[in-house]
Amino acid sequence: MRNLGKSELQVSPISLGTFAIGGTMWGGNEEKESLEAIHASIDNGVTSIDTAPFYGLGLSEEVIGKALKGKDRSKVQLLTKFGLVWDGSNNRKGEYFFDVNHNGESLPVYKFSSKENVIKEVEESLKRLNTDYIDLLQLHWADPTTPISETMEAMELLKQQGKIRAVGVSNYNIAQLLEAEQSTTLASNQVAYSMLNRSIEQELIPFSEQKDIGIIAYSPMERGLLTGKYFTNGKLKQDDHRNGYFQQHDLDKVKSFLEQLNPIAQNKQVSLSQLVLGWTIQQNGITTALAGARNAKQALSNAQAMHITFNQEELSTINSALTSLKK
Repeated sequence: MRNLGKSELQVSPISLGTFAIGGTMWGGNEEKESLEAIHASIDNGVTSIDTAPFYGLGLSEEVIGKALKGKDRSKVQLLTKFGLVWDGSNNRKGEYFFDVNHNGESLPVYKFSSKENVIKEVEESLKRLNTDYIDLLQLHWADPTTPISETMEAMELLKQQGKIRAVGVSNYNIAQLLEAEQSTTLASNQVAYSMLNRSIEQELIPFSEQKDIGIIAYSPMERGLLTGKYFTNGKLKQDDHRNGYFQQHDLDKVKSFLEQLNPIAQNKQVSLSQLVLGWTIQQNGITTALAGARNAKQALSNAQAMHITFNQEELSTINSALTSLKK
C-alpha cells in the first residue's frame, strides 16, 4: 500500500477503474461479470476502487455498492467524484461540457461544483455505494463558473463531518492546485498519464512531489490501446467512444512501439498490459494507476502487474522504444 499525499489514506499501487463498468460510452456492460471483477480485484490486492457518478450515470457506483455487501468496508478504499451533472433540467448551471448518449437519449453534461451541488452529489453517492463514508472525494473536472474556494470549502466541511476521509481533484493544473490548497489540504490529483502521454513529467509531477500531492494516473492503458488487442481484434461496438478516442494517436507508430515491447513481455511471461501497468506504477510521482476490468480474468491480470520488476537492460529497451515514439 502507498500513502496518498499528505492524507492518512493508503491506496493500492493499482486501483480498479470503473468507467467501463458503468457501460455508457463503452458499449454496455454485464453486471454479473462486473461484480466478479470487483471481487477478484479486492481478493488479489487491488483494494482501491475509483468511480464517479458520471460512469453509467450512477450505475457504476450502484454496482460497486452491490459488490461490497458483506465485505469488510475498512479493507476497501472507495474513491469517487462529483461535478458532472446531467439532470436535464431547464435551469442548467455550470459550464456545458458535451452531450452523452445514454440508452438512446442524448443528454447534455455540465461541469458544476457549487457548494450545494457538492453536498447533494455526495449524499447520492453514499446511497448508491451503500456506505456511510467515502475514502477520497475528487472534483471530476474544474468548473470555471464556481470559485475554487467554494468547492474546496464544501469538501473540507464534508471531511469534518466524517463523510469523506480525504480531498482530491482531477484534471487540475499547477495554478489550480495552488489556489485549492488555500482552502483545504489536497491528497491527490487524478490526471491522464501513459507511455503515450507523458506531459505531466515536465512540471506537474515535480511540483506534486514537492508539495506531497499524490498522483492518480488515469488511462495508463490508453483505454485498452496499449493492450495490443485493438490491432489483432479491432472490432469495437458502434457506441464505444474508443472508436474516436484511438484516432488521436498515430496507430502505426503505436503498433510498432508495442512490437518493441513484446519480446520483454514474452521473456518475463507477462502480457503487454501487465508490462505497461508495471512500468507505470514504478514511475516517479505516480501513487496509483487506474486499470479497468470487465471480468475476473482481467482483474487478476491487473493485480499481478503490481509484482513486476525490471532490470536495467529491460528499462533501457523500454526507454529506447519510448524515444522512438517521439520521432
